[in-house]
Amino acid sequence: MDVMRHCSSFLLPATSTAADSDGVGGTAAPLAIGGTAAPPPAYALVLLNQRLPRFAPLLWQHAQVRMCADGGANRVYDEMPDLLPDEDASAIRNRYKPEAIRGDMDSIRPEVKDFYRTLGTKILDESHDQDTTDLHKCVSYIRDSTPELNKSNLCILVAGALGGRFDHEIGNINVICRFSDMRIILISDDCLIHLLPSTHRHEIHILSSVEGPHCGLIPIGMPSKSTTTTGLKWDLADTEMKFGGLISTSNIAEEETVTVCSDSDLLWTISIKKPEFASQHEVHKKSI
Repeated sequence: MDVMRHCSSFLLPATSTAADSDGVGGTAAPLAIGGTAAPPPAYALVLLNQRLPRFAPLLWQHAQVRMCADGGANRVYDEMPDLLPDEDASAIRNRYKPEAIRGDMDSIRPEVKDFYRTLGTKILDESHDQDTTDLHKCVSYIRDSTPELNKSNLCILVAGALGGRFDHEIGNINVICRFSDMRIILISDDCLIHLLPSTHRHEIHILSSVEGPHCGLIPIGMPSKSTTTTGLKWDLADTEMKFGGLISTSNIAEEETVTVCSDSDLLWTISIKKPEFASQHEVHKKSI
């Protein structure tokens, strides 16, 4: 069984050498499958209609394609200037322009839609489709209509995917299950979630300066009859997990690499550190 490797390097500063001509681009460490080194990931960013994480500008820098799901455009327009308070708000709004806005257009404010349309953003009205979520529509667009992206190592970052209404959260988790052959990471200020398909063994490199230690493994779709891990405080050894029984929540990542092998798809989640905690962690590491 091939190994799929994971790393949250999009939470680290983008390399200046990889910056786009607009000054807001970059890359991060590679994701890899099997024993072959992978090229740098091609990140796409989708912004949903929830409060932007404090590191949204960093995610924007890493991404090669940036798009908003309907009311996510309101969030970029309203909140991106607040995340960059030392810069002129008008300049920020003009610079942080999504390539496309897609959805059923029931949330985006008319003046926001007109503002981005004037800047050249594609407005993709999918109000005729009420059977899929706005995130589903955006993922489909990235998969089918972005030939400039290297799909062989594509990773879609979804900001504002957690928090707010529970049915929205479940809908977002359902999207990563429906597109299980794509790497999609749901991100909030507090944590991230992504799928670990049962078709691979998984190696998760823990960036302890920005994430952890709290983490969890959750069976999704069906029970797991056998899950084995290494690198956790409470490792699983051929353990059965199911709702109504044991699931691995409030676990602790203790090693730099966590490995996971399961007979069913699992959700991996890990906490994202607040800036002050991350700084204290670095000071502690240097003192020992």
